Parts: sequence; C-alpha cells; structure tokens
Amino acid sequence: MVPDSMTSHIHSFDAREGGTFRISLTYDQPTTAGKSNAQTDTFHGRFVKLVQDAEVVQVVEFETDDPALRGEMMISYMLTDTDGGTLVQGRHENLPPGVSPSDNELGWCMSMAKLAQLVEPPPAQP
Repeated sequence: MVPDSMTSHIHSFDAREGGTFRISLTYDQPTTAGKSNAQTDTFHGRFVKLVQDAEVVQVVEFETDDPALRGEMMISYMLTDTDGGTLVQGRHENLPPGVSPSDNELGWCMSMAKLAQLVEPPPAQP
C-alpha cells in the first residue's frame, strides 16, 4: 500500500485483531509534502477486525504536529470472490481535514495498481 514515488519502512506489524503497526512512507524525491516531516508520512494503528479471506479493518493515525492532519481514520478492505479472482474494495473514513480527498484517492489508486501487478497473472502472450 505504497503510492508511486514513495518507499515504505515497516517499524512494527502485528497482524492479529488488536495487534498494532507503525509504518513510514518516504517520498523518493526531496519535497515538503510529508505529514510527519518534510519528506515522510509516519502513521500507527491497530487491527480492529480480521476476517480471513473477507475483511480487514484498521484504525490509523498520522504522527504529526499539524492539527489539520490529526485524528483516527478507519480503513476497511473487503474481499469478494469473483469469477477468476478476487474483488478488493476499500473504504477510508474520517479523513483529517488537512488531507485532500482527491490526493487520498490518487494514493489508493496507485497502491491498488501495485497490488494488482503483484497478484494478477501476466497477460497471455499472442
């Protein structure tokens, strides 16, 4: 779940209900767009619900001094079997007022495209 032009560092990740995680996303090029510092978005959270092969619900919060970027967000991933694969749907609730919904959507689209490249078979060659 890393947007283009960023790399991730997983500080901790305990994938169980009630388990916590802490992750940093760092821009590849110099910027001042980071939420935790000029270059990085660091966030922590916990797994609220894990249903094998069906659903992941997380509560996530940016580590920031900016009040416009504070607050707990709820992020849900729903998985549904389809003919020949799995449909992944995401819902992001309680986005802080300092985060642009269109930028958030773009980041999700980039992350989902990377997930698709990772798990989908390559197209058949003619």
